[in-house]
Amino acid sequence: VTWLSVLNFRQLNNQVRALADYYLPLQQQVASVEILIRQQMVHMERVMAGRDVANPDPAFLATESSSFDMRGINADQIVDSSLRMLAEAEAEKGIELDRVTLAVLGKQLPAIQTARQHFHMSFRLFQIEAEEGTPRSEKVVRDALLREKDTVDVEIGKTIDLLNKLTQDTASRAKAEEARATTLNWIITAIATTLGLIFAGFVTRSLVDPVKRLLTGTRAVEAGDLEVEILVRTHDELATLATSFNHMVVGLREKEHIRETFGQYVDPRIVKNLLDNRIAANQGEREVMTVFFSDLEGFTRMCEGLTPDAAVRFLNRYFSLMSEVVRERQGIVDKYIGDSVMAFWGPPFTDPADHARLGCLAALDQMQKMETFRAGLPELFGIRHGLPEVNVRMGLASGDVTVGNIGSETSRGYTVIGDTVNLASRLEQANKFYGTRILVSEATRDLAGHTLAFREIDSLCVAGKLEPVKVYELIGLAAEVGDAARKAMQAYEAGLAHYRAQDWDAAEAALRDCLANAPGDHPSQVMLERIAAFRQTPPVAGWDGVWVAVSK
Repeated sequence: VTWLSVLNFRQLNNQVRALADYYLPLQQQVASVEILIRQQMVHMERVMAGRDVANPDPAFLATESSSFDMRGINADQIVDSSLRMLAEAEAEKGIELDRVTLAVLGKQLPAIQTARQHFHMSFRLFQIEAEEGTPRSEKVVRDALLREKDTVDVEIGKTIDLLNKLTQDTASRAKAEEARATTLNWIITAIATTLGLIFAGFVTRSLVDPVKRLLTGTRAVEAGDLEVEILVRTHDELATLATSFNHMVVGLREKEHIRETFGQYVDPRIVKNLLDNRIAANQGEREVMTVFFSDLEGFTRMCEGLTPDAAVRFLNRYFSLMSEVVRERQGIVDKYIGDSVMAFWGPPFTDPADHARLGCLAALDQMQKMETFRAGLPELFGIRHGLPEVNVRMGLASGDVTVGNIGSETSRGYTVIGDTVNLASRLEQANKFYGTRILVSEATRDLAGHTLAFREIDSLCVAGKLEPVKVYELIGLAAEVGDAARKAMQAYEAGLAHYRAQDWDAAEAALRDCLANAPGDHPSQVMLERIAAFRQTPPVAGWDGVWVAVSK
């Protein structure tokens, strides 16, 4: 039984030794080369950025350049070590290896080294041109440097794909050999003595269990679990294989952490669309989108009573809740400006027919989240009395915008610009005039559909815009508006019509009817104050009812 067990597992041991002695060490070394070259790219970017500032720091540039050189030397040394390992594999007669793939690797590794050295020389040439050349020659060399960087990426990718396929195929063959050996071993032990059965079981477990643990770990990594770790209990080839596997998982975990960290600065959907070439990296497009601005009421005054630490905790908590709502409604958080939030909805992230509705729903959801935010202030500040009053104003506008990656050659952001963006910002600020919370443009109201309830507030000529726009207040979901609120909306809109016709008595009566159904309605109070002023000083002839906002 012992002799047959050894014979059955000899082939399995061959596959494991191939993995442990050559394939996984090669994979680990190539991964190290990739990391070193990527570190070179980081140093390159820092040198480029350092030269673009008004007063470059020579010490900083020298340090980054030196680090660039050291990473390149280390990468070449590891490639040379990998080539020596390939030579040892070619001379190895005791293990059955994939000679064809190893031969291809023998050509691919020098290709990586050559591409990296060309990239290194291009960087040196860039530094020379940056010091001594003209801006035009510097740009030519910079473009060549970026092309060489891309070439290095391609060559490393080819090698990693080749090694991944080699290790996966070998692991699959090991699994097949394991299954065959296990089946045959059971047949043998079925007819062997009790002692032979116990001994065969011991040998089987000692050889198969580590492989099963390795395969289980491989499947876990394939499923996205990067917290897996194989326990190493021996000092044989399987232990070496398990140790190499654990090192590989640690590297993958670090890369995933980097991706998650960058995901806090750039929306993952933007990165994915850029990588899939669904967003042009250097072009702008005209799209119909909905743009959103929000701002905390009186935040500057509020900050005067907060410590810096409390202000940061306050804003981080606020932005987390508001951004979560925007992303749940398929929006893109564009930027945070002080205590303000800018976001947008539109293609390719949102259905072209649905962006206005989603933006309005997100605004309503944020209003609900503000209740949660206010309820958490005592725990956030550690006090229960003297808490600041926190309110938010929001503005939404829909229309044509220019969207694309806007910025410098070294730093860009995917954003939207245009008159619609300016209008959304002005509508957010116009809430101060009317005592409202959410104001939207007429285009947003029309595109949002009938599932939402709006009321027209005024015709307004906002700062920075010559054409007047009709401004609407977002009330809520149409199905949830009560009878009193609906009567108040109808009374206000009737009062607005009489106001535009300069029928002050009818307008005042309608607005007071609105206040009877909705006591404390701020827009009605604003319009009543205007009517009182117009009774004293009538508007000029030809007045069209448009209110001009003289300030932001």
